[in-house]
Amino acid sequence: MTIIEEHRSTIRAGEHTFSIEVTALPGGDRSETLVVGIGARGAADEFVASGQIEVTPRAAATLGTVLAETLRHHTAMTGQTGRKARDNPPGRGRPWSPELDAELERRWITGESVEEIAARLERTPGGIRARLPRVGCDPERPGEYLPEPPSRRSEGVSGGGPAGPAERSP
Repeated sequence: MTIIEEHRSTIRAGEHTFSIEVTALPGGDRSETLVVGIGARGAADEFVASGQIEVTPRAAATLGTVLAETLRHHTAMTGQTGRKARDNPPGRGRPWSPELDAELERRWITGESVEEIAARLERTPGGIRARLPRVGCDPERPGEYLPEPPSRRSEGVSGGGPAGPAERSP
């Protein structure tokens, strides 16, 4: 067997280590054949995958696309995404209402934690942190406003200075 070209890769993905070897072999009619070998081991060095396929160079890119799409569909059907499942709260992704904004602001200023507010409003902690500045609260300083929170601005006045301490009490 005469090998024209060989390429080897070892890739760590999650708890698995994949080894992929592509070898170009000369064909009898002056065409090449690619031999693609795949092997994989788990965290405890247990067998995860092994196989080999032969393909012409012209069909290699198409085969790669077909295999990727097939594996993606199979993974989706079996629910094995490789990611840890998260329990997303019911309010995740829903639009914010003025009432929810007011409740978020009130809870933050009274000293509730991001996690407590997220649980009460059925949102993710990241969603709460992202929304705090929009209601004028400082996400870096629990219980504190940004320099000029929207709920503390005077009607019809733009660009006024920050409210004094007496004006900030809820």
